[in-house]
Amino acid sequence: MKSTAKKLIVAAAFVPTVAFAWPWSTDMMNQPSIKPQEGTPAAFPKRSIPVMGNPTQVSNREEAKGLKNPIEPTQASLDKGKDLFKIICGACHGNTGKADSPVTDKIGAISLVDDYVQGLDEGWIWGTITFGSFVMPAYGVPGPQGGSNDLSPEERWHVVNYVKHQLVKDAAGDSVASTAGDSVASNE
Repeated sequence: MKSTAKKLIVAAAFVPTVAFAWPWSTDMMNQPSIKPQEGTPAAFPKRSIPVMGNPTQVSNREEAKGLKNPIEPTQASLDKGKDLFKIICGACHGNTGKADSPVTDKIGAISLVDDYVQGLDEGWIWGTITFGSFVMPAYGVPGPQGGSNDLSPEERWHVVNYVKHQLVKDAAGDSVASTAGDSVASNE
């Protein structure tokens, strides 16, 4: 009799219907949790300082037209603007600004070395970087709706300096260098 009871207990342990009744077999999705922005927020600690993002004095790209660049196009500004351009803008506009990246045709990025763009107001370019346009995302929206790639107002002005004062020269030097490299390769 003892061996029959023992066999019955062992058999019951391996029956799946019994295992589903155990407390650790509950679905992990159905557990207590707190969702973001749910419930009453905790009070801020005393002496805390709110951070509201980077101040932008205009509310859209149209209002930015006519803004004067407060940063002189020094070599340091152009270098910083070039670095930021390659990080933020190069993926779509190409590192040369000639709309020669692999995704340019897919998203419709324009060449920034064309006369049209070079003739644009610095404020307009800054506003386009800040608020985006058509398929271009915004890179300067303050507050919680901003993204991880946001640039400070100063960084945006450095990029404007680079686009307006150095990008065309760099793009021309790049095409001369690639042409020279092609002729050297064909002579070998």
